[in-house]
Amino acid sequence: MQVPHDAVVVVADGRKMLFLRNEGDAQYPNLQVEKKVVDKHNPAHHDQATDLAGGAMGTRTSGAQWGGGNMDEVDFHQLEEDRFAADTAALLKERALRQDFESLIIIAPPKTLGELRKHYHKEVSDRLAGELAKDLTDHPVSEIEQALLRAE
Repeated sequence: MQVPHDAVVVVADGRKMLFLRNEGDAQYPNLQVEKKVVDKHNPAHHDQATDLAGGAMGTRTSGAQWGGGNMDEVDFHQLEEDRFAADTAALLKERALRQDFESLIIIAPPKTLGELRKHYHKEVSDRLAGELAKDLTDHPVSEIEQALLRAE
């Protein structure tokens, strides 16, 4: 994948976000860290959930006319990761509206990438040069550069 000079590359998952800027050129990217954000307020689901999934009496469920239906347990960890992705998209919108970048590449795991897409503002979408569905948040910058060069 070509990474234009001065492009912003965002590497994110549901808990970490890394803003990089290409100081190199499209053939030889030289990504420099601009900003790093880590959500330290999202413990594992089992540390957030305090009880088992609820049940409801007299609720219509598939396969039973009336009976005790189980309610799915809320995944608080996933909700927080989705919120973090929405916050990342809001930050991208803010920077795009300030004309902070002309070209943007997003690298994120598929689930996070899907959540980000739900929240892209038109100004962000217009600047989007590429997406890479990979989890590279814990990789060194040199490996991120190589992953971009190998991507189509």
